[in-house]
Amino acid sequence: MTIVDLKKIAPVAPTNVGPPKRSRLGPGRSIPYGRVLGPLVVLAVWWTASAAGLLDPRILPTPGAVWTSAVDLIERGTLQSSLAVSLQRAGLGFAIGTAAGIALALVAGLNRVGEAVVDGWMQVQRSVPTLGLIPLMILWLGIGETFKVAIIAIVVAIIMYIQTYSGLTGIDSRYVELAETVHLRRWQFIGTVVLPGALPSVFVGLRLAVTGSWLSLVVLEQINATSGIGYLMFQAQNYAQTEVILVGLVVYGLFGFASDGLLRVLERKVLSWRRTLSS
Repeated sequence: MTIVDLKKIAPVAPTNVGPPKRSRLGPGRSIPYGRVLGPLVVLAVWWTASAAGLLDPRILPTPGAVWTSAVDLIERGTLQSSLAVSLQRAGLGFAIGTAAGIALALVAGLNRVGEAVVDGWMQVQRSVPTLGLIPLMILWLGIGETFKVAIIAIVVAIIMYIQTYSGLTGIDSRYVELAETVHLRRWQFIGTVVLPGALPSVFVGLRLAVTGSWLSLVVLEQINATSGIGYLMFQAQNYAQTEVILVGLVVYGLFGFASDGLLRVLERKVLSWRRTLSS
C-alpha cells in the first residue's frame, strides 16, 4: 500500500475546530412573574370546572360567587376591619419572634457557654408542638390579644433561631482563622464575617417565619376570638357560607404570597453579590 493510498483512508481532520459545545445544566433564565402562573392555572381550572357543572356550588362555589361575596364584605367594611386586626396580630408576633430568635441564635452561635444554655432548650421547644401550648397560654395570659401574639411570636422565634443558628455555625472555620490572623476585633468579626455569612440562612428563616405566622393566625383567630379573618371564617361556618370561608382563605393566601415575594425582593437586593441558580 502506497502513501497515496494511506492518505485516502486516513481520517481528515476538520479545518474549523472550535471549543466543544457546552450543555446547559442550569434551569435557565427566570420567567418574569413566573410564580403567578401557578395560582392562575388553579383559578382557570376552578373556573372551567364550575362553568362545566363539574363542581357542586354548595360544596365549592364558583369564583364569581366568591368575588361577589368579597365585594359585599368590602362594601360593608367587614373585610377591611377584620384584615386590619389580623395584620396587627401577625405583624406584632412576627416582629417580636424575629428579634427574639435572632438574639438567641447569636448568643448560642457565638459563645460555647451560650450554646450550652440556649441550644438544648430551643431544640426541646422545637420538638413540642407550639399550638399544643394554647391551653397553657390561655391559663397564663387569658384569651385576649396577648395570648395570640405570644403564640405567633413563639412559632416565629423557633424558626428564626434554627435557621440563624444553622447559618452561624455553618461558617467556614478558615474565615475565622483569617479574621484572627488580621487581628479583627470582636465586633468587626461579627460585622464582616459572621453576619454576611449567616444572611442566606436568615432570609430562609424569615420566609419560613412569615408562613408560620400566617398559619398560626388561622388557628388562633378561631379560638375565642371576636375579630379577624379567622373569626369571620368561623362565623361563616356556622351559617354555611362557604363563599365567605373561601374569601378568608384567599386573603390568607394572598398576603402570605405577597409577604414571601417582598422578602425575595429584599433578599436579592441584600445578597446581590451572591450567584445562585435562582439569580
